[in-house]
Formats: sequence, structure tokens, C-alpha cells
Amino acid sequence: MVSSFLRDRPSRRRVLAGLAATGFAAAAARPQPSRAAPDAPVTLLFCADIHACRMASGLSPHCAAEGKTDASLRSHVAGLNGLRRHRWPTEIDGRATGLSCAGAPIDAPRGLVVGGDMTDDGGGQTAQPSEGTQLLQFSQRYQQGVGPERIHMPVYVGLGNHDLDQDGPPPHQDWYRRELRDYVEVNHRPSVIFHPLVPVDSYDAESDCYSWNWGRLHLVQGHRFIGDTNKSAPNSLPWLKSDLETYAGDGRPVILFQHYGWDPFSVEHWDPEKTTFDDTGRGPAHWWTAADRAALLDLLSGYNVIGLFHGHEHDTPMIYRAGSVDLFKPIAAFKGGFALARVSDRFMDVVLGEVAQDDEVRFTLAFTKEFAGARK
Repeated sequence: MVSSFLRDRPSRRRVLAGLAATGFAAAAARPQPSRAAPDAPVTLLFCADIHACRMASGLSPHCAAEGKTDASLRSHVAGLNGLRRHRWPTEIDGRATGLSCAGAPIDAPRGLVVGGDMTDDGGGQTAQPSEGTQLLQFSQRYQQGVGPERIHMPVYVGLGNHDLDQDGPPPHQDWYRRELRDYVEVNHRPSVIFHPLVPVDSYDAESDCYSWNWGRLHLVQGHRFIGDTNKSAPNSLPWLKSDLETYAGDGRPVILFQHYGWDPFSVEHWDPEKTTFDDTGRGPAHWWTAADRAALLDLLSGYNVIGLFHGHEHDTPMIYRAGSVDLFKPIAAFKGGFALARVSDRFMDVVLGEVAQDDEVRFTLAFTKEFAGARK
């Protein structure tokens, strides 16, 4: 049975009123994001695990010690805004990157896609339902705006386990999940009378997954993971099946974004002998199951999926594969992490990087591939 928080969604106007001070109510006055011509290269940014931590007084416990501070987020935003000052790296740690665009200036990204854990604790829980202070902090940094402390490009938001797993105090168990989902909806779901900040082409009102198109590139936001049913969320796999049939049945390239991946942390299970979760345990899955992962890969197998970007693990930049899908995971955003991708009609180039405290950028890993049958 679908939880009541999905059936009885509160008015968008309530959320708009709560965020009006940040410029949220001006959404209707903003133009829609520009779209690439069919064969124009598309440059995009991805990050995950922002973990906005601000509470009404100070930070959530342990956030300061872990580096989940507003200063870290401001530095991250400044670094992302300044990426156009850089060029695609020709070398990383003395090794040639092999990128098709190596040495070329970095074009303005068409948008920043967020892969979950926007907030550290359900948006900033309080004893009773109220505006989430962590969600407000996130919007003040990662909602397109002007000035040195706001991101300067459209943002495609996504939710992770820290956004969705926490229960509120009875009888408000679903309040914080609903607040975070409302934020996604108000940002992206168009209607006849409402113009969101960043309108998308397909929005699933049940799961809040959505997709959009930049020219012939199709992009999908899956939040925690596509097929998630935790906390009574409706399964988004049927929506994804329909979405891909509609928008990608002609073989166009597809990129997916979600929070969980196939890395050892994302696939860990309970280990009763060690009384902890690890990647060798044989008990219940911690985050998502082998069946969840198999169902997603099975659905994707009929389409031209050129990459999946995810987060969840904070410390290790990763470029790897699951089945036939290339996977990309930067370090956590609050640690400065990001992924930068460029997709042309012939190549996909990706670099993972980190923003240092002085807002400078260090690239850590690079990936390139030429598409089969690409025009020479």
C-alpha cells in the first residue's frame, strides 16, 4: 500500500511560501533551460552527498568534525562556478588522460545534477513539523542564483537515504520525506498553471523520478535508486520502462543518476559474525538488494545507456562497470567532489575532481570512450 505522504501531498504554495525569501517564488519569471542542437556537445556537472547540516542553532551532531560545514559548501559552489576558467586535463598525475577534448576550454555546463543526500538529516528535523533548516541551507547554495555563494546554473535535484530514511515523531512520521519530495516537485514538475525553476520533460508524480532531454541526450533522475520501495515509496521501474520506450527507443544515448551504486559500500550486507554491515556479509542487504540491481540492469539492457552517475560512498573517486554500464562516482560534495562530463556525437569524456579550500580544482580520474558506429 502506498503511504499517505504520497497520496495526500500538501499544496505547492505552502512550500513556495516557505522558500520565497530565497527567490524560489520567482520561478515563473525564469526562462527554461536551453537545449542542445541534435549533434552539439553537451557538458554537464554531477555531485552527490552535499549533506547540508545547519539546524536552527548550530549544526547536527558530528557535522563540524566531519567537515559538513557551510564554509565547505560555499567553497564547493565557488569551485564549480569557476570551472570555465580551466581546460580539460591533458594529464593527471603524470599520465595522459586520452580525453577527446583534452586541452580544450571547459564549456559552460548545461546544469548540475545532484545524486542524493542533499541534507544530512531529513532536511533538518525538528520536534514538530516546520521548515527544514537543512533544506533551506541547501537551497541557499544549490539553487540557481547570482553572487559568489550560489550556484550559477540550473540544478536537477535528487534525494538519497539521508533525505528519505528518517522518520518524524508520531504522528508525523512522513513529514520530512514529504517536505523533501515537495522540493523536488516544485523545482521540476510543470503543470498548466505552474512553471517550475527547472522544468523537465517527464515527471512521475508517484515516485518523483523525472527525465529531460538535451538535444538527443536523454537524462534520468532516479533518486535513491530506480525501483526503490523503501518506506512505502512506489516502484519507479514501470515509469522508467515507459519513459525509455517513449524517449530513448530510437537508440539515442541515455545517462542515469541515482544515489546508490555497485561499489562495496552500496552493496554491503549484514555480517552476523562481525555484527556489522560489510561487503562480505550474507545477511540482509543494507541499502539495496542484488535483485534490485539485477532488475535495473535488465531494464537498461535494451537501451543505449552510456553512463550512470551515483554517490553514497564519500571518500573514494571511482570509475568502474556494472554489466555493460559505465559507472562514475566522485567523492562527497562536502569534501569538494564533482564529476564533469562532455557528450558529443562521437565521444563521452568524464573527469572526476575535487575543489580545494582555496576554490582551486584538482582532477583525479579520467575516462573516455568512442561510440560504436560514430561518424568519423
